[in-house]
Amino acid sequence: MEPPTSSRLNSRKRRKDGSGPNGATELDGIPPKMSRRSFGLKEPAPFSDEVEIDYSKPYIRVTYEEAMRGTPLDRPVRVYADGIFDLFHSGHARALMQAKNLFPNTYLIVGVCSDELTHNFKGFTVMNENERYDAVQHCRYVDEVVRNAPWTLTHEFLAEHRIDFVAHDDIPYSSAGSDDVYKHIKEAGMFAPTQRTEGISTSDIITRIVRDYDVYARRNLQRGYTAKELNVSFINEKKYHLQERVDKVKKRVKDVEEKSKEFVQKVEEKSIDLIQKWEEKSREFIGNFLEMFGPEGALKHMLKEGKGRMLQAISPKQSPSSSPTHDRSPSPSFRWPFSTKTPPSSPANRSRNESAVTYDISEDEED
Repeated sequence: MEPPTSSRLNSRKRRKDGSGPNGATELDGIPPKMSRRSFGLKEPAPFSDEVEIDYSKPYIRVTYEEAMRGTPLDRPVRVYADGIFDLFHSGHARALMQAKNLFPNTYLIVGVCSDELTHNFKGFTVMNENERYDAVQHCRYVDEVVRNAPWTLTHEFLAEHRIDFVAHDDIPYSSAGSDDVYKHIKEAGMFAPTQRTEGISTSDIITRIVRDYDVYARRNLQRGYTAKELNVSFINEKKYHLQERVDKVKKRVKDVEEKSKEFVQKVEEKSIDLIQKWEEKSREFIGNFLEMFGPEGALKHMLKEGKGRMLQAISPKQSPSSSPTHDRSPSPSFRWPFSTKTPPSSPANRSRNESAVTYDISEDEED
């Protein structure tokens, strides 16, 4: 016999080198995903006066034990749930879902009270009866809708609709001069309790609207509704328009502040980026400057090389001392510019100059 699915899921085996998602392997008991298909109905639930009932067959109510075991397909357990269903919300849908799933084979009949009964016994409704009928009709768990349902269930009503059980939350519902309108249903063994959804109800939704009335009134005025349609006085209308303008100005100021903050942030980021780039460039410039003009820079070596070349060009090489003197040609006499006098000469060269002068004079005389 194959073990139940829950035990397979709890006894999961996992390998260290899992190849599946999140390390899962083929041995893991991961339930397969459901195929994508439509579970809802394509048409709304019919009204009770539109459904044909074969009264030729006798109707025998099933017991709770028989209903829990399961009935034949042609004999579903007929469960009845009633209510006002104003502003149809998830709490209503969850209650009807519980009623539909009370037994394996359930046919859910939902009764909706009229405006007259509701206004007399409970109070004014937001939605009218036709809107509430239509909302319940389109709930996926509902098989049949009873319009103008009675406030208190009678034996004749239960027999007419061949109801086996009545579903409602177990909290005593005091109304119409009774501490619990479902007391006789519970005593007859026809009551099937459901659970209320906490945190959501029609009264809670209406409380939210009343609490935030100004907000919703301003919203509807902005959307084109007139003050007469909203039952708003002339002064309140002008007040709401003024508040709307003030809110718009506040929103614009807030937007400007946010944009200015973004601009300042961008400027700070740009300035930080520029400072970092400037520091990098300055370091690079200082490094290049030191390489060129530092104590051991390239300029110093260039000057040393240039100085050596200049000294070499200015001071020519001296002739060797072993060269013969008679081969040297006499150097011409040098005269100072704008002067007839010759520069002073050394005693060694004085005799040579005198002979040169004498030679020049004798040639003049011959001329």
